Amino acid sequence: MKISIITPSFNQVQFIERTILSVLNQTYKDIEYIIMDGGSTDGTLEILKKYSKQIIWSSEKDNGQSEAINKGLRLATGEIVAFLNSDDTYELGAILEVVDFFHKNETKKWVYGKCKIINKNDQEIRKPITLYKNLLLKKYSYGKLLSENFISQPATFWKRELHQDIGYLNEAEHFCMDYDFWLRIGKKYPAGVINKYLANFRYYPNSKSGSVNKKQFRDELRIAKKFGEKYKLALIIHGFNYFKITTIYSIFNLFKKNQKKCCK
Repeated sequence: MKISIITPSFNQVQFIERTILSVLNQTYKDIEYIIMDGGSTDGTLEILKKYSKQIIWSSEKDNGQSEAINKGLRLATGEIVAFLNSDDTYELGAILEVVDFFHKNETKKWVYGKCKIINKNDQEIRKPITLYKNLLLKKYSYGKLLSENFISQPATFWKRELHQDIGYLNEAEHFCMDYDFWLRIGKKYPAGVINKYLANFRYYPNSKSGSVNKKQFRDELRIAKKFGEKYKLALIIHGFNYFKITTIYSIFNLFKKNQKKCCK
């Protein structure tokens, strides 16, 4: 069973090699790795050239992350696909776990697992948030997904055949294209769950998610409303969760700022 991994990239020289190695060092080897770079000028291309024999890559201007991922997905030939952002990483053995799941659960169309949050130095951070998500992801339901996006994108995989049925990422979405995609899949096909850590999501102040939390969560609420007309209670809960999670992130950020002041 071949698995195709897509990485959208733009000026991530600080992290891209760690991302690449987390794919190439997997114990499962039938992997097609496609990197779609948006025209980086920071040294990323030198790293991509270094691994040219092991990856498929191109570098050209695009209209953002969603378009880059879709380009890669259309090139993919694996039975299973996923995308891994250029600052995130896989846990060793993750792909083998995914392939084993699909072998044992042939009717399942997609699956997600656990995901740690790490900082610039690969150290795990924000463990309470990870624990909270782990509690939610144990059992999938569409109503629960509408009430809160508990699925971690780096730890999610699906059958490529789904694109014939569901389509590709919505390129009009720049922050929550994954949540939009989960809701489109999940409305028709229940997700499988792998109760193991598959990936690491990198959080830092200058990252896309790190710098736009409130915008991201507002978009998630808007997208939930688009798909959840018949799930009034789930939408009410999502509205509550929006205020809850933005407050939690604000407290985390304030705590971090105060730590920095104390250390000066």
